[in-house]
Amino acid sequence: MLEQTASPESQPQYELVLEAGLAEKHYWADLWRYRELFQVLAWRDVSVRYKQTVIGVLWAFIRPMLTMIVFTIVFGKVAGLPSDGTAPYALLVFAGMLPWTFFSTALSDASSSLVANANLISKVYFPRLIVPASTVVVAFIDFLISFSLLVLMMVWYQWLPGWQILLLPVFVVLAFFASLGPALWITALNVKYRDFRYIIPFIVQFGLYVSPVGFSSSVIPEKWRLLYSLNPVVGVIDGFRWCILGESTIYWPGFAGSLTVTAFFLWFGIRQFRKMEKSFADLI
Repeated sequence: MLEQTASPESQPQYELVLEAGLAEKHYWADLWRYRELFQVLAWRDVSVRYKQTVIGVLWAFIRPMLTMIVFTIVFGKVAGLPSDGTAPYALLVFAGMLPWTFFSTALSDASSSLVANANLISKVYFPRLIVPASTVVVAFIDFLISFSLLVLMMVWYQWLPGWQILLLPVFVVLAFFASLGPALWITALNVKYRDFRYIIPFIVQFGLYVSPVGFSSSVIPEKWRLLYSLNPVVGVIDGFRWCILGESTIYWPGFAGSLTVTAFFLWFGIRQFRKMEKSFADLI
């Protein structure tokens, strides 16, 4: 901390005061003070996202489009699972894929962010929370690109959303918190145990099939639905579909369960990250 003192020559002088626990006390204020570093890291990650790729941002269209086609054929045509109301099955799948892609991209990128920025972390002080949080911006840019594809699909199917579309930003924020909590926890663990770089792809692939991305949550038997909704992504996906399709209904007990689990993982993720943060420079 710098304190200004008077000098005989009336020139301002500054005295550096080192106080134990001061950085800990001002940690959350430092997050705001280092907001320019957050912007620089976020912009760097966005700019290198599709660097040296042939088709660039088109990958943000191609990946969800191909997954949507496969899920529509497998779950809608082959398995014969119902859609929500009169909504086309392709719209049902894509409305669920948007929040899932946002969640999985944020989780994957954040988990490896500290190791990828080892040189920066080992040399200067700043709140380490900035690094994994900045990677979520990349996932949000991908989300916006994919959302434009959803708009084109709604025009193609002549599907007009209801007033619920106004609440879509609320569920985007919820998707951000649902991904940030587990991401911070796994990011901290990945610094100490590099095994998690192999575990994360498995979690993402497994989660894609146990979450209601390719089908509606309404197909889950009633007696299992509350337990199934403890997956925090379930509440986010159901909320997205409710906003975009309008005809689907939200299972409110399950939605409350998803919110509770999301809040717990957010608290637990921040707690574990802050607990292990002091050792990051030594471990990396």
